[in-house]
Formats: sequence, C-alpha cells, structure tokens
Amino acid sequence: MADDHPVSVALENRLMSHGIYLTEFGQIAAEDDGTASGEGGDAASDETEGERRTERTPAALEYEVVSEAETVTSAEVGAVVRTVLAISDEREWNPGRLEVTSRTTDGAVRGRWHVEREWFERLPADLTDVEFSRRVLETVTLDSERT
Repeated sequence: MADDHPVSVALENRLMSHGIYLTEFGQIAAEDDGTASGEGGDAASDETEGERRTERTPAALEYEVVSEAETVTSAEVGAVVRTVLAISDEREWNPGRLEVTSRTTDGAVRGRWHVEREWFERLPADLTDVEFSRRVLETVTLDSERT
C-alpha cells in the first residue's frame, strides 16, 4: 500500500518516472519557513477541529536530472510541484515552504527554486493554478556555482 512508505520514498518513486532522481529530502527548521511554533496554515473557520490540517512542514528537496538544458525547466518544476501536491493530498501531509535544488548527474547546481508556505495554503482557496505556477516559476534562480 502506498501509504506505508514515507513521503520521501513516495516522492522518489514518482519523480523517477519524470527522469528526476531525488537525492535529498528533509524537514527544515520552522524558523527558516518564516513561521513561529504554532503558526502556519490555520484552516478556514467553518471547519471542525478534526477536519483541520494546520501543521505545515517546511522541507528541502534536492534532485538530479538528466537533461540537455543547462538550467531548471518549467517542465521539471511542474513535475515536482504536481507530485508534491498529489502526495500531500493522499497523505494529509501539509508542505510548508519548499526549498528545491536541481543538479546535473555530475553534481553541478543547475538552479534553485522554492514554493512559499502561503502559496500552498491559498492554492485550494483563492490562488488559481496559473497564478500559483507563475509565482513558483518566478523563484527559479541560477546558482553562482555554475560555470
């Protein structure tokens, strides 16, 4: 059963089908997410206590990709985000800020990008898929390590 695997294993298994190979995945401190303990993702006021998924888990993800593109592509960002969202829905896991690094198979950094905790929170409510995608793609940066 898919739910028996940790989130990292589910991510690794699903991203492989896109040619994206997870090399690291882990939680980062809540302070790095811009939230204090007890904050982050309050559910809508009409939800009951049992229906709330309020705890957000900030995470860092690193992957390798086999690609002729020298930088991060919108296709790989989309594949990672769709996979994170699908696993989030299935596992009732709430990603907080997600910090992502893309590397070549030789270990060179191709770029970095992130998703803010607030964007995950607002996506089902008042942030459209198009606006969410635009915001994420605007965070893509080239790394100074790249020559």
